[in-house]
Amino acid sequence: MRRRSVLTAAGAAALAVPVLGAVPAAASSGGRRLEIRAMDISSLPKNEDHGAVYRTADGHRVDPVRLLARAGISHARLKVWVNPADGYNDKAHILPLARRLRRAGIGIWIDFHYSDTWADPGHQTKPAAWADLDVTGLSRAVYDHTADVLGALRRQGTPAEFVQVGNEINGGLLWPEGKNWGSDGGGWGNLALLLKAGLSAARDTQPRIRTMLHLAAGGDNGTSRWWFDNAVAQGLDFDIIAQSYYPFWHGGLDAAAANFADITARYGKPVVIAETAYPFTLSSEDDVNDILNSPSQLTPGFPATPEGQAAWLRAVADLMAAVPNGQGLGHCYWEGAWTYRAGSGWNPEDPTSGNAWENLALFDFEDRALPGLRTLGHYRS
Repeated sequence: MRRRSVLTAAGAAALAVPVLGAVPAAASSGGRRLEIRAMDISSLPKNEDHGAVYRTADGHRVDPVRLLARAGISHARLKVWVNPADGYNDKAHILPLARRLRRAGIGIWIDFHYSDTWADPGHQTKPAAWADLDVTGLSRAVYDHTADVLGALRRQGTPAEFVQVGNEINGGLLWPEGKNWGSDGGGWGNLALLLKAGLSAARDTQPRIRTMLHLAAGGDNGTSRWWFDNAVAQGLDFDIIAQSYYPFWHGGLDAAAANFADITARYGKPVVIAETAYPFTLSSEDDVNDILNSPSQLTPGFPATPEGQAAWLRAVADLMAAVPNGQGLGHCYWEGAWTYRAGSGWNPEDPTSGNAWENLALFDFEDRALPGLRTLGHYRS
């Protein structure tokens, strides 16, 4: 999701009103540990290059990757851009980070955006190098790019366990050719060709990799059914349904619980929350207005405090543990290590851009790990 604009999911249900740390009856505890207890750490290399440090809860400086491993994080999600303006989130930066993760015992989850910058439901901009390609050329580019990155990871001994073919692709990808709605798009036929190219490349490169298709519709059953009904009708062969679920955009816990129960039964596939987050404060460390900055954006019963953030993570974990028939694989916290550092902002084309996310990180403004990190990693351990 592009982090500069708030995208409201169509048809999102009204927010539930739980007490602190509780979940609605529809999402009560399922009594099992989750396979995926992940964090997206895509911005970590850039943050570290701009002077970011990370500390334990009692203030001791530590290698953040090793800290995540000790906290019980099972997987790290890494976004991949094609030719980003700042040079980060490309193959050259992913490979050394993958080696760090492997040494720490953390699994690798690759998130292909097929763009030079943020891809989300409102932005699916083709890479500049692919701008003049037709849908056949784009399919080949998707295949080659996917195989190139995954192949490089495999050859260096750090194969990915999960792969997303596209990021928050409610409206498709590689617009306009791969746009699946509106008169200015190529429709579902084109989108299916592009997604099949990415899925085939992933399996040809790593036959045992587990593939995901990712929407931003955690609490929106209408969008989820429309999208995956079409995906199945087009013959897309994938393993896991991935959903972004932010309560301030995608509805309350009851809506998400109902959606996940329905789509796992309807399509016979497990679900994972590929992105979630919650603020530990409504204050900002820089002069950029943070995405979450108002009490009106909070879920009742979950204050913007370290304890409220941790309670939200436990509620989301309970939600996933309660998906019927063990079909809730787990969840991933989005950019939990993206603390504020000058030069490590949201816009890869503008080194002066700020960070609108630092109050949703899992480290406080003194770089200390927050309680939510252990909640995420040690759920039911």
